[in-house]
Amino acid sequence: MIATETNSARFKTSFEPVANTDCTILILGSLPGDASLVQGHYYAHPRNAFWGIMSQATCTDLNALPFEERYPILLAHQIALWDVVQSAIRPGSLDSALAHINPNALSELIFSLPNLSHIIFNGQTAAKHGSKLIPGYIKQSIAPSTSPAHTLSFDKKLQAWLQLLAHKN
Repeated sequence: MIATETNSARFKTSFEPVANTDCTILILGSLPGDASLVQGHYYAHPRNAFWGIMSQATCTDLNALPFEERYPILLAHQIALWDVVQSAIRPGSLDSALAHINPNALSELIFSLPNLSHIIFNGQTAAKHGSKLIPGYIKQSIAPSTSPAHTLSFDKKLQAWLQLLAHKN
């Protein structure tokens, strides 16, 4: 996280993308929450459902692995990660508190992924801020947010995500 001492609880920046040219799916979140920013990894909050869902999708217990070992497994399954928001002011972790949003250069990443055919937004906020930045030839879907703030049950989140991930093209 990049922050000034006086604004450390508010000004937040996203991570670098996790991607390679083999990726067919790009999962876009909004902006990492505080737990993720502190740990320096995507979806690091222990109650975030993301890694549990990806464990099911990849048939690998990703929660049992260090973060550095999780990303190559996603890439091996042709799944890339990034965020719609490059930087913003946000006290806390709720997407509803996002202000002064500066978007990531999504088109640059998309054009560097020749096999990309599907973008899955992790929640409505990511879709709201990102859908207009995606070229029209890329399929876009919105999955239920994996955030613990989104109170849909894990099983319902899992079912929706697995359905979207099964239709890569």
